[in-house]
Order: sequence, then structure tokens, then C-alpha cells
Amino acid sequence: MSRSVRIRAFAKINLNLKVLGPRPDGYHELRTVYQTITLADRLEVRLAPGSTAVQVECDNPQIPSGPDNLVYRAAIAWRRARRDRSAIQIRLAKRIPAGAGLGGGSSDAAVTLLALERLTGDRLDLKARLEIAAGLGSDVPLFLLGGRVLGCGRGEEVYPLLDLPSRFCLVAFPGFSVNTREAFRQFSSGLTPLKSGSRIGKFGARPLFPMMEWEPAENDFEPIVFAKWPELASLKRRFIQAGAETALLTGSGSALYAVFDSAEQLLRARQHIPPGWKVFRARTLSRAGYWRQLFES
Repeated sequence: MSRSVRIRAFAKINLNLKVLGPRPDGYHELRTVYQTITLADRLEVRLAPGSTAVQVECDNPQIPSGPDNLVYRAAIAWRRARRDRSAIQIRLAKRIPAGAGLGGGSSDAAVTLLALERLTGDRLDLKARLEIAAGLGSDVPLFLLGGRVLGCGRGEEVYPLLDLPSRFCLVAFPGFSVNTREAFRQFSSGLTPLKSGSRIGKFGARPLFPMMEWEPAENDFEPIVFAKWPELASLKRRFIQAGAETALLTGSGSALYAVFDSAEQLLRARQHIPPGWKVFRARTLSRAGYWRQLFES
């Protein structure tokens, strides 16, 4: 008899993002603060007898179902790590737009690992989970923590931070994606490469960005992205004028978010979003709230 679990895959926003320099391994050294929000995809993960296949179905036909899908790769990685040959069937209902900087694919991959643990009772320790997650993608490990998370290295080295008070969050997606590799390439042209073996301190007496309260934040990709799409810069200004405590591009874009203290402010700000853009209302999600809402009954 097959067994299944249903699980949510929450989105993230970046409260700050600094690109410190190209690394010898071809990646970039980052410092970022991630924050999970209630916008979510949904997955149903099933173990079935009589086969050893991994199958992924998605309600969005533009999302690949084979090895190019992070969910598929997460299932394969989990089977390899646990030496398990069970058939795995995954149905994915997408709500987080792809290519928006909201971490939807990474979140889907992370919760696939958690769902397989729940189904089999074969729990990995956190270190082993994080190692698998880091091998899948830079943003994947943060979704094994949830809440507010400091990301170092290429973003995969994660540390839980104290949660901030809950806030209303408005996310606007213009419908196009930003090429992350191209954005990094443009940004790297003005940076000094980090020397091999050098290590920038994870924590210092003067942090690179605000850590303890909601306030205006920085994303190093904004000048590059806003130069090409000034409508994003214009919307950010309007969000701040409408009372946003902070408004920022998330990741390398193209989604823009704003954080508000009240639902009334959010509703007024929503009127400034251009027609045809996708709009999502959400709330910031604490670490405890993340784990409480992760599995569906």
C-alpha cells in the first residue's frame, strides 16, 4: 500500500543582500538575510511499491519534470544518501512564480527531503540534511531552518537569527525573469576577486547590514536590475511613499516586495502595482510558524 504526505514549500525574501566578491570556485561570496513568508507551493509526496522510479508531476507545464527539476534531483539525492530504492511519486502545485527571486524551486527541493524523512521514519541529522541541500542549490539549506536566517558563503552556509515581529508582506512580480548569471557577471566587473583560501569573517563587531529590526535595506543587485527595468525602481519608491517599513528587490529579482505594519497600508500600496503584474499578499513567517505550518493534515 502506498503512503503519502502533503507539505507546503514556503517562499523567501532577502532582507539584505551583499555581494562581496568572486570566489576561486567560480561562485560569489555573499552575505544575506533570508526571511520566509507564507506564500507557498504545495507538494504531495508518495512512496509506492512495485517500482524504483522517481516521478514528478507539476500543474505548471513550463516546469520540467525530469533531472532539470530540483524536486526530482532532491528525491534522487535522498535515495542515494539513504541507499533507498523506493518508488517516489511527487505532485507539485506551483504558486510561487519561477525566476522571481523567491526561492520556489529551492524550497520545493528542501521540503521534498523533509517529506521523505516523514514517510520513511529515516531521519537525517541536520548536518547531513544541509550537505545534501547545499549540493542541490545555494538557497536550498535555508528552507531546512525557516524564519529569519543569515546566509554566508554562496548563500548555502546558514545560521538561524532571532525572528522579528510578524509583518504584512506585499510581493509584486512583473512577469519576466532576471538572468542571475548575467546579473552576477555584470556585478563582478567592478569587484576584486577574493584570494584563494581567504575567509571573510561570518560575524563581526560591525555587521554588514541591519540585524535587529525592520528598516530600509540594501540589495546590491538593485542598481543593475533597476537600470534595465526602471519600472521596478519606480514601484519601490511608491511602496516607500505608501508607508512600507522596507521595500526591496528579492534575490537578483525580478520580484519586488514591501513590508508593512498594517493591512490597510498594504491595500493602499497595492493600488500602485501596474496592471498585468502578479500580486501576492503574505505575512512574514517565524521559525516556529514555519515548522508549525509545514505539513498539512
